[in-house]
Amino acid sequence: MAAGYGQLLRTRYAARLLAGTLVGRLPNATGPLAVVLFARAEGGSYALAGGLSAVYGLCNAVGQPLLGRAVDRYGQPRIMLPASVLSALGMVLLAVVGLDPLPVAYAAMVMAGFFTPPLEGGLRALWPGVLGRADRLHAAYALDAAAQEVMFTVGPLLVTLCVAVWSERAALLVINLIGVLGALSVVVSPPSRRWRSAPREAHWLGALRSGGMLVVLGTYFFVGIALGSVAVAAVAYADEHGGGMVSSYLLSALSGGALLGGVVYGAREWPGEPENRLRVLIVLVALGFVPLALAPGVLGMTLLAGLSGLFFAPSLACAFVVVDRHAPKGTVTEAFSWLVTAFVVGSSVGMTVEGPAVEAGGAAAGFAVAGAGGLAALAVMLTARRFLPPLAAPSTTVATGPAAAENDRNDADDPGFRTRHQA
Repeated sequence: MAAGYGQLLRTRYAARLLAGTLVGRLPNATGPLAVVLFARAEGGSYALAGGLSAVYGLCNAVGQPLLGRAVDRYGQPRIMLPASVLSALGMVLLAVVGLDPLPVAYAAMVMAGFFTPPLEGGLRALWPGVLGRADRLHAAYALDAAAQEVMFTVGPLLVTLCVAVWSERAALLVINLIGVLGALSVVVSPPSRRWRSAPREAHWLGALRSGGMLVVLGTYFFVGIALGSVAVAAVAYADEHGGGMVSSYLLSALSGGALLGGVVYGAREWPGEPENRLRVLIVLVALGFVPLALAPGVLGMTLLAGLSGLFFAPSLACAFVVVDRHAPKGTVTEAFSWLVTAFVVGSSVGMTVEGPAVEAGGAAAGFAVAGAGGLAALAVMLTARRFLPPLAAPSTTVATGPAAAENDRNDADDPGFRTRHQA
């Protein structure tokens, strides 16, 4: 297992691109927490802090696919680096102005969220050209998904450290400076500078004209609801079981399960088509969330939380492969960015509906929302399976030369909706 990942990371530019992308996404992973801490330190209410964080998240969700489409048209350096700088300047504006005047604070959140660069989708567009072998992509996507769990664990700790050593304002500035440096490391690399998307058919729907894409997006919207609701339900569960670090135990177990599952999944080749494998993984994801509603004691609940995360990273890694295969030519960065958006929006919806559920029935009812989200994701995947058929496997060798920078290996312009009857 370690040898396989070691070989992947020893591939030229692979470790640099993975590390740079993770560092560049640090502001996105820590933004909501840093904004809430800063707003509270400035005397703002929890409602105001939550409102600012929500605006940041919403604008992030809107901006990712739009910036991804721009990357597909104009290349990575011309879009990602300016976007990273503008996003950081939005946070700087908030740090300098504070909460007064309030419209400026909200404008800063719009700017910071909307211009968050689509580094996640960009990295997945680069992997084929960097690795040179299509049959190694699933390992790269799995390592990518597992590494995210580390980032979402380390990021909040880094924010807390900056607050303890300096201040909430300094945390905003430091995290976003680090993010710009990470984005810079990616876009000045040769793979990023030479990458070009395939010529695309002009269409206002872009990546969304693929039926297979819509199935994956609908599925991960509900997976996002499940995971978003778990974050809130864990806090309610902790309140019912002595408070303290109980919620951290549950969320750390969930992240640890996802990390373990992603690493194991990417360490071997799996038979069959990824579309069929994704259906199996979504079944396992859904079944992992359902038992959380039992809400047993802390030890049992921690074990269930770890189990619920076990198949998340493998399913996400498999979803990356499926999106790569079903995205219309010339839309790959946009397609990956839409997947991020669907998940983020779903997570936000999950957090929103979780509050009333917890108030009505406690932590058990809150975790039932997570189970319902997982089952809804499974329902989408199974009922719409005809729109996500297995495609012919691409060649295991990716072209070299200028074509090596291109990620659109499938020739299907539109696997779900053909040009003559596009929705």
